[in-house]
Amino acid sequence: MTPRILIVDDEDSMRFFLTEALKKRGYTVEEAVSAEDAIDKCSEQPFDLIITDGRLPGIDGVDAIPKIREVDPDAAIIVMTAYGSQEMHSQAFERGAYDFFTKPFKMEEMSIVVRRALERQGLQSEVKTLREQLNTQYDFENIIGTSHAMQNVFRLIKRVVQTDVTALICGETGTGKELIAQAIHYHSKRKDKPFIKLNCVAIPENLLESELFGHEKGSFTGAVSEKAGKFEMANGGTIFLDEIGDMTLATQSKILRVLQEREFERVGGTRTINVDVRVIAATNKDLTTAVEDNKFREDLYYRLNVFSISTPPLRERKEDIPLLLEHFLHLCSDRLGKQLDGFDNEAMDLLTRYDWPGNVRELENYVQRAVVMCDSAVIGPQCLPQHVQSLDASPSFTVPERTNDLDDTLADVETQIIVDTLHKTAGLQSKAAKMLGISERSLWHRVKKLKIDIARIKATV
Repeated sequence: MTPRILIVDDEDSMRFFLTEALKKRGYTVEEAVSAEDAIDKCSEQPFDLIITDGRLPGIDGVDAIPKIREVDPDAAIIVMTAYGSQEMHSQAFERGAYDFFTKPFKMEEMSIVVRRALERQGLQSEVKTLREQLNTQYDFENIIGTSHAMQNVFRLIKRVVQTDVTALICGETGTGKELIAQAIHYHSKRKDKPFIKLNCVAIPENLLESELFGHEKGSFTGAVSEKAGKFEMANGGTIFLDEIGDMTLATQSKILRVLQEREFERVGGTRTINVDVRVIAATNKDLTTAVEDNKFREDLYYRLNVFSISTPPLRERKEDIPLLLEHFLHLCSDRLGKQLDGFDNEAMDLLTRYDWPGNVRELENYVQRAVVMCDSAVIGPQCLPQHVQSLDASPSFTVPERTNDLDDTLADVETQIIVDTLHKTAGLQSKAAKMLGISERSLWHRVKKLKIDIARIKATV
């Protein structure tokens, strides 16, 4: 859009000169003869830049700056005067002027300052817009749920954002742990500082320490320059350590030091670096069991578990599924350019009865798939994955007719249970084993013994 400029001067010749010169440079220009006139115009519609004389009848230009800011806070302001003094110069900047010009001046110089002021104003507007978008993106309303379990999560979030304590978010994969961490940061006093995230299982163990704490040049093969780590980058803000339960004991001890002392050294370095960082950690593991098994440091667990939030799995808050479906359908429809009215009763019934081993993340993926597959105004069962379509109101397996061979009957029942569970987990044996309450190794042996075709199951998903 063409920048809009307001010229405020009681001299007709100066207004005419600036207006014509700026119009020739492509700007939209309006005029005001007094500060009162300028305030009225700014209250009616915003300007990108205001160029005002410092001496005006009634309210002078410098005194008008705060009043203009009240009605048009984002406009850049340039003050010009033929009677400039050091005191007026200082007052203009103290009250928020971008620049100060003494008459007479060269239009070439003024046009450069005008361009820079507009560039600065544009950047400030962009930052403001991005900040508003961030606040909206990480608002509590984006964590969907009216169930009792989710209302308890909201209460805990609202409590912890008022403090600066370390928080631990526990829950299954796909339950929204990262979204909760972001909501905590962007509603805390650190919201204008960095939010740095690190997935502890996504980084190879030999590189994790460097990612966390940085390294000095030449500290190891490939360290061709010095590098700041995530803790340095998060200074003043928040660091989110996802899947912290998978971190080795050696790295855990270094995290513990940062939490206790707020200091560390880079890999290969000797200089101690002090940081002010809030730590939010998340895990899908039972850390109390990990502590008992000597896989997680007990002292670190208590340091992290100052304030804990447990995210409920979707199967325990199924009353939230219709809300989540509506939310993701709206997002996906807009993104893919489709106008859909929702899910029909049969599809909604299937999605509500499904157990969602992948939780909210799995639900979002299925909604995207359904939007792509749908050729009508309403999403039906045919748009859902095969293993969801195959659900019915009866139990997921039926006992075969009795035979004289009990072993064969039990094998048939066991096969049906395992196949049904594998369909629900899209063929992922680790998730299936968890749902069945057995180890992955035990499931693997059963699949092999019963000759269950995993590849065929995955192909039907």
